Amino acid sequence: MHKLAVMLAAGSLALSACAGPATAAEEPVDAPAAARIAKEKPGLKTAVFAGGCFWGVEGVFSHVKGVTGAVSGFHGGTKESAKYDIVVTGMTDHAESVKITYDPSVVRYDELLRIFFSVVADPTLKNRQGPDVGAHYRSAIVPTNAEQAAVAKAYLAQLGKSQLWSKPIVTRIESYKTFYPAEGHHQDFMLKNPKHGYIVRWDAPKVAALKQMFPQHYRASFLKGA
Repeated sequence: MHKLAVMLAAGSLALSACAGPATAAEEPVDAPAAARIAKEKPGLKTAVFAGGCFWGVEGVFSHVKGVTGAVSGFHGGTKESAKYDIVVTGMTDHAESVKITYDPSVVRYDELLRIFFSVVADPTLKNRQGPDVGAHYRSAIVPTNAEQAAVAKAYLAQLGKSQLWSKPIVTRIESYKTFYPAEGHHQDFMLKNPKHGYIVRWDAPKVAALKQMFPQHYRASFLKGA
């Protein structure tokens, strides 16, 4: 059987993504401000973050001032395998990811990193986040330019010395490859489905933590669309 057909068959048997057991949401962590400040030139920039189910990652960044676009999708694998039903089989190199566009005059890349590690992802969990398990739920930082890469490397080193977590940090910096947007019904998922059980249990608390911990960055309205 063709490899793609095998993946599709496995996908029909796999649990749907972002649908793990309804246990308590993770506690936010007050990650420190970055010692290495991003020195970014004027103009919109893009960056990719992977931190478990993309619904929550997109939901948080869609409430950050200065973010002008947030798209759920897949990063790390091939175009052929960049389909939801295939990615959730765990048989691809993709991670569920969010590509954001932001204005560094409003929010810097190092500030986005701080938000990510404070309220979005637990950096000590390998190939999982919350109730979702598999390499496609790994946490990863994907810089799109040299300055982002330098800032990300410095910040991971800073967090490693901070002793905020009792376990080692396993979040990795991954080289940028092609980002593939997910299917339309995954975009703006939190906005469209505020009463979805997963959103209520896992992702709404992350947005609430963003509002409480980073009021200077919080935007009440959800940024809709790319």
